[in-house]
Amino acid sequence: MNSTEGSPPRTYRNTARIVGVFFIIATVASIATFLFIGFLSEPDYLNNISANENQVIGGMFLELIWALAVLGIPVLLYPILRKQNEALALGFYSLRFIEALLTILYSISLLTLLTLGQEYTQAGAPDISYYQTAGALLLAVRDWAFIIGPGLAFTLSALILNYQLFQSRLVPRWLSGWGFLGAALMFIPFLIQFFGIESLDLLFLPIAVQEMVFALWLIIKGFDQSAIASLFAQSDQAT
Repeated sequence: MNSTEGSPPRTYRNTARIVGVFFIIATVASIATFLFIGFLSEPDYLNNISANENQVIGGMFLELIWALAVLGIPVLLYPILRKQNEALALGFYSLRFIEALLTILYSISLLTLLTLGQEYTQAGAPDISYYQTAGALLLAVRDWAFIIGPGLAFTLSALILNYQLFQSRLVPRWLSGWGFLGAALMFIPFLIQFFGIESLDLLFLPIAVQEMVFALWLIIKGFDQSAIASLFAQSDQAT
């Protein structure tokens, strides 16, 4: 066996920085999206969509950036996490992929809503109810895509990620433990929506703050190098 096989590459310090940046991009893009298209929650959203075409398109691109950042995180972390537990690392990768895919669907639905809004403003009174029904269905698609993707898939992936980080000690255990608890709390408001119960938004706060602390930790401190060395040494012994 080559003596360098399985050794941690030097780029893992850069990997940590990039992952941290991706976490920040995903969070900022998701928040900025709501600032662009917050009028979707208003009763007259179809007219507002038609009147704010540039904002809708801008919101769509922000959501696509959000999706790409989400996908970049597991791509970069998988080679490290698989050294701790390959099955869990693959689960994390798959869940983040599902989240990204549904975020893209969430984004593309904006263009459909934009077309519908433009036709709605030109329609006569007899056709208004048709457009309103179609608009309600498209908003429902967006809502469920969000609940299942950036909601449930994200929280499950965060549970796996923080469990692996806790076991491997790649970051301090207080940080990964905080993330695990925050993800567990965030799972609740998304799950109860399947039973018609309104979301408890306050439960989103712990994981939202933890992700930004985690991102800054990766950018400034990176992964614990002794933990990286230990993971790769264990992997070499196993093979």
